[in-house]
Amino acid sequence: MEEQKKQVLTEHLTDLRKCLIFSLLAVAVGFCISYSFVKDIGEWFFKPLFEALPDQSSLIFVSYQEAFFFI
Repeated sequence: MEEQKKQVLTEHLTDLRKCLIFSLLAVAVGFCISYSFVKDIGEWFFKPLFEALPDQSSLIFVSYQEAFFFI
């Protein structure tokens, strides 16, 4: 069995900071990539709804900010 290295509090905090920074960078990169494909994602997301809607009908947004999410 491997011996576990004991760390002092500052080493734990340094490791935590590195992990948090890496996680935030990964989320930011993922957000930027997904934001560049927002129209494609929106079309894919609403495709079953558009297929179920009757002809000559459209989506109605209940609140004014809902329409801005997929424009």
